[in-house]
Amino acid sequence: MKKTFTLSVFTDNKAGLLHRVTTGFTKRSINIESLTVSESEVAGIHRYTIVVNLEEAQVKKLVTALEKQIEVHKAFYHGEENIVYQEIALYKIPSGVITHGGLAEKIVRQHGARMLAAEPEFTVIEKTGYQNEIEALYKELEPFRILEFVRSGRVAITKPMKELKEYLEELELAAGN
Repeated sequence: MKKTFTLSVFTDNKAGLLHRVTTGFTKRSINIESLTVSESEVAGIHRYTIVVNLEEAQVKKLVTALEKQIEVHKAFYHGEENIVYQEIALYKIPSGVITHGGLAEKIVRQHGARMLAAEPEFTVIEKTGYQNEIEALYKELEPFRILEFVRSGRVAITKPMKELKEYLEELELAAGN
């Protein structure tokens, strides 16, 4: 049965690696639901946070294949219960619909969103949360005319796990033997 998994892939910071990592998904006809790349807690190592819907056997094979790439230091997969995660979304709506005490303002507040920028022509609203919360706010703001919308990929932190530094030290020890 397919499930949502979040992959954490730790690599060197080199040009072309994003292409090489994502090619592994393309070869297997695996759709990436979300992809975020950032620095990690270890200097010089970047973290790819990738969300996929697969069967666990498939995700295990994928992680093994990713780890065979030279610049990939370590790859992990996590079920939803083993991570803390969020996404961020920005909505640009006409400023005229945001009036003090008006319906659009109430909707924004009910969803725990905040107004990030208020310009004469538009207002930018920020919402941090789960995908379903971001989509729910989108649906409620839609009648007010959304001028622009963008949603980040998932950012995730694992719950119980060794620190990345420990895994890297183990890899160095194994390479030395």
